[in-house]
Amino acid sequence: MPEHSGIFYTDHGKGFPVLLIHGFCETHEIWDSFSRELSKNFRILSIDLPGFGKSKLPQELFSIADVGAKVLQWLQELGIKSCIPIGHSLGGYVALEMVHQKPELFKAFGLFHSTAYPDAEERKLSRNKVIEFVSNHGVVPFIESFIPPLFHDSTNPHIQPLVRLASQTHVETLIAYVKAMRDRPDRTNVLQNFDRAILIIAGEKDSGISPDSMIKQASLASKVNLNLLPEVAHMGMFESEGKTLSLVKQFLTQEGKK
Repeated sequence: MPEHSGIFYTDHGKGFPVLLIHGFCETHEIWDSFSRELSKNFRILSIDLPGFGKSKLPQELFSIADVGAKVLQWLQELGIKSCIPIGHSLGGYVALEMVHQKPELFKAFGLFHSTAYPDAEERKLSRNKVIEFVSNHGVVPFIESFIPPLFHDSTNPHIQPLVRLASQTHVETLIAYVKAMRDRPDRTNVLQNFDRAILIIAGEKDSGISPDSMIKQASLASKVNLNLLPEVAHMGMFESEGKTLSLVKQFLTQEGKK
């Protein structure tokens, strides 16, 4: 598939452009079923963030803002004048940065198990422990303990395939993004200042992002579509594929055709 700015991506369908952005230690592959369905009505672009999958890792230290700027550069190279990004977890942090840097480019955007809040001090300490653990023990032992708790149901059949996918992450990429996530700023200003629609999908069983925090964030936005899913933790595209796909499709149909 094509590549610009060192970013690998898939490009399916025709119509209004929609950008699907994966999360931490994931690739564009997590969106495969969404891309197949949504590309019937939209142009679906799904990327590998720098360093993940087939995209190149920047040589220098980078921030989430740098990643957002890189993806914006990629969109510019493709000639995209308007689009709707939907980001899962880390992908949501990147989407928020993109909207912060160039709000006029986006007709709407979506946070899929993601948050505009920065890391609390306790979470920053946890990030530091991840860096230490991975530095000492490598990627695979971390991934094997990291992925299963992202699901509410420990028997979900998608867990092991995701473990295999995430285990391919390079140690340099993993550590660089942990640092970038730890140090990212508060982006609730984006929620407050964006005057178009925002889709929020959150899991009631998500141990990392509480439903209460998402309700508070939703109250900051002028036009928000908040969805709290029962029996779902952090991986709604797998835990409740039909429901989350329906929510995304409905949102895109409403906002992408205005």
